[in-house]
Amino acid sequence: MSRRKPRRPARIGRPRLLSEEVEARLVAASRTGVAVELAAEMAGISRSSFLAWMARGRAEVEAREEGETPDPDEEEYAALYEKVRTARATAGARAMMNIRRVADGGIVTKVTTRQFRDQVTGEIVTETVEDRTAPDWRADAWYLERQHREHYGKDATLAVEITGLGNLPAAANEEDTVDMVALTERLNASLFAVEYPELESGEIVDAEVVE
Repeated sequence: MSRRKPRRPARIGRPRLLSEEVEARLVAASRTGVAVELAAEMAGISRSSFLAWMARGRAEVEAREEGETPDPDEEEYAALYEKVRTARATAGARAMMNIRRVADGGIVTKVTTRQFRDQVTGEIVTETVEDRTAPDWRADAWYLERQHREHYGKDATLAVEITGLGNLPAAANEEDTVDMVALTERLNASLFAVEYPELESGEIVDAEVVE
């Protein structure tokens, strides 16, 4: 079954919206990583038109990948889809590189150069000192929370398995029942306090990405 959807016949005299200039603006905007709505506004078209073109392009690309004969009428939409997809991937990779730079530290924030005369040789010596950022664990936390949400997201459940409790009485009352949820929360808070003693709260704050 073809992925292509039947199209309405084009209206006679209707202006051609997907011009080379509009395509270039859409690709350039997508390369910055802005939202679809903003990319469409920067190109001077509606959000619905942009999404419709992308849907047609995607359908054509997937149809070709499945071995169907290329449709010449869909070529421009397929090309737009490929270009925008590559542009947005480039923006995502660039943003991730910045996050990694913040996490690893070492970003130069200030360069100080001074000259002085060596008291032994009498020569003029130039000294350059660079101030660099320290590693920021919050950038790594931001990455893990979003890329591995099932394990590190704020809504993830921390599973703790405790063994070796011994034989519990068969008729244990409610007071003797182990509160696993409360115990898990205490363990989580204790581990966080040991690893990050300078923080008073166990909440993770989003990292601020700088250029």
